Amino acid sequence: MTPRPRISAPLRRVAVRRSFKFLLRPTRHQQTVLVACLEDHRQLYNAALEHRRTAYQRAGVTVRYGDQSRELRHLRVDDPGGQGRWSFSSQQATLRRLEKAFAAFFRRLKAGQTPGFPRFKGRGWFDTVEWPKDGDGCRWNSQPEHPRATYVRLQGIGHVRVHQHRAVRGRVKTIAVKREGDRWYVVLSCDDVPARPLPSTGVKAGIDMGVASLVTTSDGEHVANPRHLEVAAERLASAQRDLARKKRGSKRRRKTVARVAALHAKVRRQRIDGAHKAALALVRSYDVIVHEDLRIANMTRSASGTIDAPGRNVAQKSGLNRSILDAGWGVFLTVLAHKAESAGREVIAVNPANTSRSCSRCGHCATDNRLTQAKFACTACGHAAHADVNAAINILRAGLALRDDAQAA
Repeated sequence: MTPRPRISAPLRRVAVRRSFKFLLRPTRHQQTVLVACLEDHRQLYNAALEHRRTAYQRAGVTVRYGDQSRELRHLRVDDPGGQGRWSFSSQQATLRRLEKAFAAFFRRLKAGQTPGFPRFKGRGWFDTVEWPKDGDGCRWNSQPEHPRATYVRLQGIGHVRVHQHRAVRGRVKTIAVKREGDRWYVVLSCDDVPARPLPSTGVKAGIDMGVASLVTTSDGEHVANPRHLEVAAERLASAQRDLARKKRGSKRRRKTVARVAALHAKVRRQRIDGAHKAALALVRSYDVIVHEDLRIANMTRSASGTIDAPGRNVAQKSGLNRSILDAGWGVFLTVLAHKAESAGREVIAVNPANTSRSCSRCGHCATDNRLTQAKFACTACGHAAHADVNAAINILRAGLALRDDAQAA
């Protein structure tokens, strides 16, 4: 199916919705209670899922969120030292999370796809607890009398210190606590965050996503791909070999699992940080940014095939998939869209078909035009250029044509 082009118009609103993520500094006791809170919410999620499955299998009854929310009140009364000690609103948010999983399952089923049925959450697969409203079981900046430190109050846990490295703008709407490895974070979802439009530059650019360079602009600028996973590959391989030798359930295995998770978390943080910096540089330089509407999930599918019809070049395709995922195209494009919205920039996504094989001078399209990964030479007019720059120029033209059509309509 041909990707639908998307155009994000320049910012007309004065406020947007944004999230702010900060590192928590819990005490040892608070960390123990946070683990218990996460575990109780996980068990609540699994119990609610089992309730739905059993009711439908045995009686053909469909259980909804409202039914389980009413039963939750009785559960809290019967278990005051367990489920009853946490915020009722946070437990309702966990039940809504299950409701959304079922809604997504039936939506995909109706669309003719093959979705997976909602699954039970094992340890390590449930890492977030959400409080839907600031002031209901939680309170941001709960101790303003301490101007040099910020705290968030969580029901059943207490006032937890926050490493607030930047100011929070807008009105705090929801508060979530997330565990990543051995670290804890608080995530604030804020409404009415003031937009910060940047002065107009009068410059437009098309960008081509790649593996050799993360981004290549139609101006000929290249943003390097830092390849964070490749840099950490040797340490990750060593840690994973150690993990394979450890006995399941042992204390040493748990320590090694934590070491592998910490390495992956560092790569993830580096990738997100790089995406923010690259996107900010583009937003500051260009009024209009055109990029390919990439289907990354389709591009990174395995080439192994089946037993009857095995794939070809499986090892090469696996290496390419790993490089694409390491580059973090999806993360970068998401960050770019958010920064462009706040800055009043326009972002256009276009169909990437033939942008790398068409000549940006005469328009001739042929597979032979692209000699290598980096060299482009048109077989019709002889135009030679860097392959990614040529593609970025084609992407820009396609985006501007799409924009003109939209404005004419």
